[in-house]
Amino acid sequence: MEITREELKSILRELIQEDLPVGHTPLGDRWVGGRMILVPKDHTMQEKEIPIEIFFHKIVMLRDRLRVMEQTINAHKKLDDEDKLQLQQYITKIYGTLTTFNVLFKDKAHHFVGQKTK
Repeated sequence: MEITREELKSILRELIQEDLPVGHTPLGDRWVGGRMILVPKDHTMQEKEIPIEIFFHKIVMLRDRLRVMEQTINAHKKLDDEDKLQLQQYITKIYGTLTTFNVLFKDKAHHFVGQKTK
């Protein structure tokens, strides 16, 4: 059975929506209204101030796009299981790198999770 690209996209959207938490991803209460200030080493240069909600939104978008990539890899018909596993391991490592940002999330259910130790 062959499916069109649009049918595949529709299936992937359904799968992703099942995996994503319902509603938006809330920022931790202590960060609401906060700001991030980036201070360059060279004090003659100007600081950059970013509302933390904007930074958090970008982190959530990154997480969601990684989930889409993960689903796309898992559903890909031309990749064999070994290739899928190798790509999945890279994604797991990326999640592990992003665990630093878990402090921003209100709920642990939204946290990045890297490779779990046995």
